[in-house]
Amino acid sequence: QLQASGGGLVQPGGSLRLSCAASGFTLGYSTMSWFRQAPGKEREWVSGRRGSGGTTYYADSVKGRFTMSRDNAKNTVYLQMNSLKPEDTAVYYCAATMERHMILSRLGDRTQYNYWGLGTQVTVSS
Repeated sequence: QLQASGGGLVQPGGSLRLSCAASGFTLGYSTMSWFRQAPGKEREWVSGRRGSGGTTYYADSVKGRFTMSRDNAKNTVYLQMNSLKPEDTAVYYCAATMERHMILSRLGDRTQYNYWGLGTQVTVSS
């Protein structure tokens, strides 16, 4: 299971850190991504990293502002969000799959993930 937390209301330009804690499996061996879904829009991929290691990837819309990291000891993944904009308002979901060697082009494909957190609301507004 995955449990996301850390969302809230923040002013434009502010920061939030989301957490995603896993139970029942080891995050360090899994491919992980963050997705988000704004009202009336489809769920979109935000950031991800394959379980085989290497680079963390980001959507162009958040590159340079968001940072995904992992604490293996806590079995938790984080999404540090800086310079937040109103268009970042959405429900944020963490997702995982045991497919460690996922083809890179599928990293943003939500159908590839079989573990999902319930989501945490992020609202950016003055």
